Amino acid sequence: MTEIAPDADIKPAATILLLRDDPAFEVLMVKRHHQIDFASGALVFPGGKSHAGDHDPAWAEHTLGHVDFDADQRGLRIAAIREVFEEAGILLASHTDGSPMGDQIAPMDVRQAVDRGELAFLDVVKDLDAKLDLHALTIFARWITPPLTPKRFDTWFYAALAPADQLAACDGRETVDAEWIEPGEVLRLAQAGERKVIFPTRMNVQLLAEANSAADCMARAQGRTLVTVLPKIEERPEGRVLTLPADAGYGIVAEPLANVM
Repeated sequence: MTEIAPDADIKPAATILLLRDDPAFEVLMVKRHHQIDFASGALVFPGGKSHAGDHDPAWAEHTLGHVDFDADQRGLRIAAIREVFEEAGILLASHTDGSPMGDQIAPMDVRQAVDRGELAFLDVVKDLDAKLDLHALTIFARWITPPLTPKRFDTWFYAALAPADQLAACDGRETVDAEWIEPGEVLRLAQAGERKVIFPTRMNVQLLAEANSAADCMARAQGRTLVTVLPKIEERPEGRVLTLPADAGYGIVAEPLANVM
């Protein structure tokens, strides 16, 4: 794992590639609201910044696999699960007796209250008599926003199998649409200019598209050596380009800077 020196201006974040194979190999993506200041209108994976509540010690009693991860990974995984709950209404958890959550997790006003910070996600999980499944998440990638951007994030991408008994529904605030879509179709829509797909998302969709099923994707992610991606700017005869580490799994990438700004 590539080590990056800590920087107070870089905020930890987490996102989930939620996968299913029925009716085809698909990933859940949401469309960002046009009034959001980051990636407005873009097709993205559910995710966002880590919050202080994601690191509450009380989570020890309300998570599966709590002792198997260090404090940072516990908080990031809880953040990722919280974000997909807020934005798509899906909860990667089971009831304390081991039974599945079912298709009615929480009403929209509860999700929005969590998103606004008015209701603790931990309290929602307690009320649902649930335990978050930290082992449900497999590390897929880690990207750190380069210095050229006004806001910088250290984002962990996780892959997870979607619960068969839960339906996705956008929150209507940060996201205005939620859809299951084949990775190849995401790339086609981006290439055709029919959907806005920001550079990090597109690169990870390309990596995702190398798999032929959800299980294959998870196995590939588990078998990859994690290389932290910190894009770099290079001056070339054709202009400034953004490059990625050659050993990160994305191949040789030299993206014109104009395409990612």
